Amino acid sequence: MSIDSVRVTVDTVAFSVQQGVLEVLLVKRKFEPFKSYWALPGGFLDDKDPTLDEAAARELLEETNVGNVYLEQLYSFGDKGRDPRGRTVTIAYLALLRQEEFELKASSDASGVAWWPVNELPPLAFDHHEVVSYAHKRLKYKIEYSPAAFSLIPGKFTLRDLQLVYEAVLGRAVDNRNFRKKFLNTGVLQELAETSQETSFRPARLYLFSEVDFERLPDRPVFVF
Repeated sequence: MSIDSVRVTVDTVAFSVQQGVLEVLLVKRKFEPFKSYWALPGGFLDDKDPTLDEAAARELLEETNVGNVYLEQLYSFGDKGRDPRGRTVTIAYLALLRQEEFELKASSDASGVAWWPVNELPPLAFDHHEVVSYAHKRLKYKIEYSPAAFSLIPGKFTLRDLQLVYEAVLGRAVDNRNFRKKFLNTGVLQELAETSQETSFRPARLYLFSEVDFERLPDRPVFVF
């Protein structure tokens, strides 16, 4: 098989946490193959794309109206048979988003765009179940040694907000006392003279994340529960 017969695509796994549930952004395909199936936002690499990163950003914006976000190259998937149109290698990207910052809009080649709970996914096109699963696994490790979790919550947050993000990503409960103690002891949180106005719970202290203090930490991982 000549190298010219292998095509390249880019796909983005965009995660968000909403009400304690980890969700992924999907588009509903308008055309074959896999017409009417849900899939990750993505598409073929264009000759006009200067880089893979820019191709992924372009496809995400075109298909979902989500733009100006940080994308991290995740992994490559290229098993034979993953695309009925022929041998296709996809470069998968990871994005961590706050849903309230974006207004979703489907593109001309998609009939829908929506957030789906990771544990309640519909049948997906291609091998996108595998791609989402791999991205979720990587995210579980990522929140242990990096400040990735803070990309999933507002700038000002309560300790409960932060704990819900970790529980959503890990898929299990964490000990409340140990969680709060560990985070407060790291020194990466700045306590504010403000409280939340949640109606279901009594007012709770708000915090900010300090990336400067995080970078000064001598040892990692630091957020293992």
